[in-house]
Amino acid sequence: MNRPGRTELPTRPPWPVRRLDPDASLGLRLTLAATAAFLILVPFALLAVLVVGAWPPLHRLDAAVTDALHGYALGHPAWVRFMTVWTDVFGPGPLRLAALAVVVWLFRRGAHRLAWWAITTMVVGGLLGPLLKLLVGRHRPDLLDPVASAAGYAFPSGHALNAALAAGVLLLVFLPYGRGRPAARWALWAGAVLLTGLTGVSRVALGVHWVSDVAGGWLLGTATVAATTAAFRTWRARTGRRPGHPVTEGVEPELADRGEPRRPDDRRA
Repeated sequence: MNRPGRTELPTRPPWPVRRLDPDASLGLRLTLAATAAFLILVPFALLAVLVVGAWPPLHRLDAAVTDALHGYALGHPAWVRFMTVWTDVFGPGPLRLAALAVVVWLFRRGAHRLAWWAITTMVVGGLLGPLLKLLVGRHRPDLLDPVASAAGYAFPSGHALNAALAAGVLLLVFLPYGRGRPAARWALWAGAVLLTGLTGVSRVALGVHWVSDVAGGWLLGTATVAATTAAFRTWRARTGRRPGHPVTEGVEPELADRGEPRRPDDRRA
């Protein structure tokens, strides 16, 4: 019973309850997105610790795969040429140029926020890679009869990282054009997986990276895309836009609408 002349102040639920409250949609989305990005970062962090600690089972796996692929490469020059062409065409430089072309196209369409999301994703991931290489300081494979060479440290693979970044950006930008067309959506996903996967494989096949270097690049790139996508979806929720489902609709589903954009999205923020 309340005492006369005394006003009961409303009590707020605990912070975890507020963050997971379905009625507080923004906080719930932000919490779930941050959790997803964190869960992707955990395997990368664990892998980095194992690499720095030179964990014997991981070293044996790296050495076994490198020796097997190097032996195959020595006896198959055509395979080496194909891997060399692939790793050059889909290297960090060409992929960044492709992402830049998409950014210019987005600016011309008035999708300014989406263009800045793409820039942020590529730049953040592109800076993390070299920084982590210096911190880890892992050397590349030292083969007696190499079929290719590369400079710098090994972990994480820059080619695998940038392939994951560019594939993620291009996929999430163009997925809206697959709306209502499952075949087109599957083709976009298949292209992204093929680009990311084969680029990483080419680095191990040419003997310039360990398997764990490539896995680290894939994980870091995926985590970066997940984190920036979470931030972009949060901005959309704050401005009253439908968050959408990035896996099926991309990060900005309205991009494919006829006559879209009606006006530059930075003016609507």
